[in-house]
Amino acid sequence: MKVSVELCVVPLGVGVSVGDHVATCQRVLAEEGFEVQMHAYGTNFEGEWDAVMAAVRRCHEVVHANGAPRIFTSMKLGTRTDREQSLDDKIDSIRARLDDTPPGPD
Repeated sequence: MKVSVELCVVPLGVGVSVGDHVATCQRVLAEEGFEVQMHAYGTNFEGEWDAVMAAVRRCHEVVHANGAPRIFTSMKLGTRTDREQSLDDKIDSIRARLDDTPPGPD
C-alpha cells in the first residue's frame, strides 16, 4: 500500500540545536530512495508502507547512534484506495484552485 507521510523527528537531550540530527535523518531518507519535500517543521515523502516504516525506524536508529538519548516523532499518514495520487498531485490541485480564484474586492 502506498502512503503519504509528514514526518517530524525531534531528538531530545542533545541541546538546543538539532539541525545536525535532522540532517542525519534527511540523509537516511535519501539513501532509502525517497524524494523528500522538507519544510520548516518536518518532511513530506511517499512510498510503499513497509519501506516508509523501515526508513522511519532507520532514522531513529541513526539519530540514537549519533548521540540522541531520546527521540519524539510525530507522523501524519495518508492512504488512498480509490486512485493513485502523489504529493505533487495534491499541491498542484490546490495551486490550480488558487489560480482560478477571482480577485477579491479592493
